[in-house]
Amino acid sequence: MKRRTLLATGASAAVAAAMGMPVRAEGHEPLKVGFIYIGPVGDGGWTYQHDQGRLAVEEHFGDAVETIYQENVPESADAERAITQMVLSGADLIFTTSFGYMDATNTVAGKFPDVKFEHATGYRRDHPNVSTYDARFYEGRAVIGHIAGKMTKTNKIGYIASFPIPEVIQGINSSFLHAKKVNPDVEMVVIWAYTWFDPAKEADAAKAMIEQGVDVILQHTDSTAPQAAAAEAGNVFTFGQASDMAAFKPSPRIASIIDNWNPYYIKRVQDVIDGTWESGHSWGGMAEGEVVIGEITDAVPADVKAEAEAMIAAITAGEYHPFTGPINKQDGTPFLAEGEVATDLQLVQMDFYLEGMLGDIPS
Repeated sequence: MKRRTLLATGASAAVAAAMGMPVRAEGHEPLKVGFIYIGPVGDGGWTYQHDQGRLAVEEHFGDAVETIYQENVPESADAERAITQMVLSGADLIFTTSFGYMDATNTVAGKFPDVKFEHATGYRRDHPNVSTYDARFYEGRAVIGHIAGKMTKTNKIGYIASFPIPEVIQGINSSFLHAKKVNPDVEMVVIWAYTWFDPAKEADAAKAMIEQGVDVILQHTDSTAPQAAAAEAGNVFTFGQASDMAAFKPSPRIASIIDNWNPYYIKRVQDVIDGTWESGHSWGGMAEGEVVIGEITDAVPADVKAEAEAMIAAITAGEYHPFTGPINKQDGTPFLAEGEVATDLQLVQMDFYLEGMLGDIPS
């Protein structure tokens, strides 16, 4: 969907400003904002939720902004071509919404210094016109790990992982740590899918886990295929990933981690309009409203739901950090001492499993 040019002049502009509506200066075209997506907007997960953020930008700014997007852009040379084409189409601000776009984003940014670039989940800002942003997904993983540990009857929970990068490893460790706290007998089966979105691979991973006795499945992949596989198997619980995946409520989907990008996207677009945009890094979580736990359904016992809600409240208030010691690494060496809280640097460099996890992280 594209927005028409806003022609706010004279009294109409004054009225709009008085009402707090965003306006562009007289004679200016709308700010053109582009989004590069790893999957289809209908994936029901990661890309879907980013596109909800794009739509929120349209709703908030009206005709002061025009948005464009390209979906299904591979994390390859195709990304550089797609980003470049978006610049040439007139984009003023571009959000590249997958980790694997990091190199391409910085390469294109170096060629077009007047365009602003925002890269999701990355860490490189090679140029002053590049910013990075992420969400503290590990906070949500702690909550659903707690629920998973309480809900499993086989003491086997599964995790469908995408790629062995710190963001994903954080999620695995946070989920396992909090499942283990409430169920010392729990084991976690991890299957690496090496994809963000591939319904066939995700379904195969879920079925393989179920065959191994897993009865609660978590995922860091984007499709609803694991939900469908669990529904077909019966007596298996799942959690929505990135979006609510509400079609599978009340079971097998018993809760969800929702990535709410709306506040960040609206803020950064406003910064460009105001001329206050600066390069930096943002890492918001529950406190900022960027990580949300979706409805915990009645399939979860009331006491477990209350415990999960108490954890959400504590994390949101800054009273509890999911990585608080004592915590050991998988090999038994200390990671965090009693009461010690992981630093952001420790988290973004996480490349190890925690004590009790089985198997190895692929290199």
